[in-house]
Amino acid sequence: MLENLDNYKILLASNSPRRRELLEGIDINYNVVTIPDIDESYPKELKGEKIPEYIAKKKADAYLSLLDNGTIIITADTVVILDGVIYGKPKDEQDAINMLLQLSGKTHKVITGVCIRSKEKEVLFSSISSVTFAKLTLDEIKYYVSLYKPFDKAGSYGIQEWIGYIAVERIEGSYFNIMGLPIQKLYTELKKF
Repeated sequence: MLENLDNYKILLASNSPRRRELLEGIDINYNVVTIPDIDESYPKELKGEKIPEYIAKKKADAYLSLLDNGTIIITADTVVILDGVIYGKPKDEQDAINMLLQLSGKTHKVITGVCIRSKEKEVLFSSISSVTFAKLTLDEIKYYVSLYKPFDKAGSYGIQEWIGYIAVERIEGSYFNIMGLPIQKLYTELKKF
């Protein structure tokens, strides 16, 4: 599949093992490239899906020097939004606990922005999923944070981990988006690229 990409070298610009796993799941040959400490700030006036799209594009811009005529780079960024508040990656253990206390018993949105970029073309899109958490105890939250150390995850959790099994009552939208890459939508966009 994706014969249209046969003449391209695909680069995934991500440290996320989940994004790598998802991209492997659609049988794409790719290489991982990472530049440390890319600035992930965004203008405060941005809202909703525009935030992770902006950051995904900003990440792609950081890799422009790696693009030649036969290269495509894929970048992504995920945020969690509850009541208009953006939850990115936690700063430390206490921040992770506080985030999960906020999400407990409520429905939040997970938005992943994706940028597909070649020298000639750029496609930017996002995917939105809703996740409803059951009410969690402080002990459950502390147990999860101390054992799973979700410091590289937006909203301080990985749906594919223990907390996903015990907390998620309902999701609407793409499960894989919640993991960090809306793989079906990415596949569809790559077919057209």
